[in-house]
Amino acid sequence: MATVAALTAIASACSPADPKPTIKTVVVPVAVPESARQPCPRPVTLPDRAMTAREVTTGWGADRTALKTCEERRAAAVAAIDATGEPK
Repeated sequence: MATVAALTAIASACSPADPKPTIKTVVVPVAVPESARQPCPRPVTLPDRAMTAREVTTGWGADRTALKTCEERRAAAVAAIDATGEPK
């Protein structure tokens, strides 16, 4: 009988008196700056003259690739933030 009383006292000492802690998740809203919502500038118009192969491959090609990449990244970033339901 004393053993049962001792085991009861030990078991009750192991159980927590307080409930388990609560973990709270807080979502911090992200505001996209208005400048990020502006599209990247379009490539400049090609001149009305014959261009050298060097001009085309080094200058204009790089410009157009950079501008297209800029717009794709900007649009993807804005779409990802908008998909979270955050304020615009």
